[in-house]
Amino acid sequence: MRVAVVTGASSGIGQSAAIQLAKRGTGVILTYGANQSGALDTVASIEKEGGTAVALPLDVGRSETFPAFRESVVAALRDTWQRDTFDFLVNNAGFAQMSMFEDTTEELFDRFFRVLLKGPYFLTQTLLPLLADGGAIVNVASNSAMDSGLEPGYSGYATMKGGLMVLTRYMAKEFSPRGIRVNSVAPGSTRTRLADNAFERFPEVIPVLAAKTALGRVGEPDDIGMVIATLLGEEGRWITAQNIEVAGGYNL
Repeated sequence: MRVAVVTGASSGIGQSAAIQLAKRGTGVILTYGANQSGALDTVASIEKEGGTAVALPLDVGRSETFPAFRESVVAALRDTWQRDTFDFLVNNAGFAQMSMFEDTTEELFDRFFRVLLKGPYFLTQTLLPLLADGGAIVNVASNSAMDSGLEPGYSGYATMKGGLMVLTRYMAKEFSPRGIRVNSVAPGSTRTRLADNAFERFPEVIPVLAAKTALGRVGEPDDIGMVIATLLGEEGRWITAQNIEVAGGYNL
């Protein structure tokens, strides 16, 4: 059985990616930050369908915890799947916050950096010895880092996501001798708990965003989760170093 590590899978895109991978017969090690109950919901959803999942805590903004996390992954692989490697990594965990350029503090900028760019960089480095040859990685970026998704208030967030897109291409280049593929997806506005549950708190933004989207609605987590699962699967075997916008034609 193939096994995936999916970060930030207690809700939203990460939760969807974990469930979609499990539906395709992949075991899942999923991580959570503050939302343990959401992570346990994800595990329960996977187990209800006959899949296998383990939830582990991880703060992607604290790289000093990554070696201990790797030991937890090693233990989960051994105990649950009798393996010493895994096949897929989804770097999804993150946070979003709108802040106009002139209002962005160094503290917020540094937090964006630690969670959205430094975290995926060094987490991947830490887990790379456990990633099987012929495996695959998907980094979850954002269309805020692309011309199509350029909106005021996301300079700090989008700068890190743009860095993640560049990092994706370098990972693809450097990991290719081992047959490991690396791609990124760039979601547009998606109904998740990101940005402190903004969609629930400000439902009036939904029709505005839908009107800017060619396909006429905001994204749902499964719109992105299914693409992630497809890129990791056999259908994606000849795709690497790509960034795929998954935004329903935002600003098209």
